[in-house]
Amino acid sequence: MRTVLNDFPIFLKLILVGGPFDRASDCFCRHFVPNLTIGAPVIESLRKHTSAYLDCHLMVTNPLDYIEPFGKAGASGFTFHVEASKDNWQELIQKIKSKGMRPGVALKPKTPIEEVYPLVENETPVEMVLVMTVEPGFGGQKFMPETMDKVRALRQKYPSLDIEVDGGLGPSTIDIAASAGANCIVAGSSVFGASEPAQVISLMRKSVEEAQKIN
Repeated sequence: MRTVLNDFPIFLKLILVGGPFDRASDCFCRHFVPNLTIGAPVIESLRKHTSAYLDCHLMVTNPLDYIEPFGKAGASGFTFHVEASKDNWQELIQKIKSKGMRPGVALKPKTPIEEVYPLVENETPVEMVLVMTVEPGFGGQKFMPETMDKVRALRQKYPSLDIEVDGGLGPSTIDIAASAGANCIVAGSSVFGASEPAQVISLMRKSVEEAQKIN
């Protein structure tokens, strides 16, 4: 299985030499997904070498415990899962912002999109919604096109909202995601597995930019 450590030399090259790449970290815990990865220490190390936007997606059952360390490490964005925060999302948003990070909320493929509406419409709202386009936990999964209905619903309801998609995104799937209204794209295997990662990123960026002109 490929991991961020396997691909770290490519990752560093892309963000430290000014490549079109700003995604930093997926942090998992075994209670939320059956995989375990790395988090704040890597963000802290990266922050010493780049001013890039470091976007962190926390697939954990206790996101409140991670706000302090990720804020200190230099994370730019902190995205938590709605499934793990039904009772304390308002506190989460406030604490994320108090640490200088941009709050976002994610939802898994089977979670109804309506569950994130209160977080977007709150007096202190999240600033991004991440629609998972695969079941979270492992890279290299097949893109789930049915999740684009959620992206379309979000874009229609919130025209200026940042909508991110994560899972199975690459040259063969980027157009459907971009045309649905996604403007933030997370890609792993399709980038790190490519012979020319920067070209893949540029292709996907162009697709999003073209779709935004139409929408």
